[in-house]
Amino acid sequence: MATDPVPAVELRGLVKQFGGHEVLVSIDLAVMPGETVCIVGPSGSGKSTLLRCINWLERPDRGSVFLHGVRVGYRRSDGGNVLMSDPELAMLRTRVGMVFQHFNLWPHMTALGNVIESPIHVLGRPRGEAVAEGERLLEKVGLADKRDVYPAFLSGGQMQRVAIARALAMRPEVLLFDEATSALDPELVGEVLAVMKDLAREGRTMIVVTHEMKFAREAASRVVFLDNGRIVEIAPAEVFFEKPASERARQFLERYR
Repeated sequence: MATDPVPAVELRGLVKQFGGHEVLVSIDLAVMPGETVCIVGPSGSGKSTLLRCINWLERPDRGSVFLHGVRVGYRRSDGGNVLMSDPELAMLRTRVGMVFQHFNLWPHMTALGNVIESPIHVLGRPRGEAVAEGERLLEKVGLADKRDVYPAFLSGGQMQRVAIARALAMRPEVLLFDEATSALDPELVGEVLAVMKDLAREGRTMIVVTHEMKFAREAASRVVFLDNGRIVEIAPAEVFFEKPASERARQFLERYR
């Protein structure tokens, strides 16, 4: 008898507070393997905080995060659940690739150096293997000719594509994108979104915080609409954009029509 697949990421009753203010309020969300879920909503609604709670860059105040059924941030011991150590958390984070708004490339390393650094020094992969895969990934994001170029000599769009290749080099189970195009000049946004669409078509598990509604409409399996730290609605992309269930979502989408 077939069993339901385990969610790639599951959030149960997630709460995050800053200075007594609840930024995230009782978030429940399950993302299945192969889904691209886009999280949209107004500025200050908690979108980036939600993303950072998934890999415990922000520690939730209440609730649970699971990665393929394994609880994030805690491990079992004889006395029940205890907090993971920093090394344990660091190893768990290798299973989750994160692409940030501002690239975060190492300026003293070439494009290839940025891509192969963590696979070699964190995962212990042989250098030759890491270089071969790094070159393949740079080709995948359209930057094979920038292999030996330093970040200072790359455009913003090129740097973000190197950052995506770097995340992919760790062979993550889930990819998180935190407003990956918001720091780019408008003419460079398309080249990054094209790479992200390709990853969605490949069936990568992706959670994408974005204000690019066209991308969300075309690439998302489902859209999560967040407002004031609460999930207002979750729907397939075509349903959300054509017939949003809530008046708040309709108001939000009017800005993009």
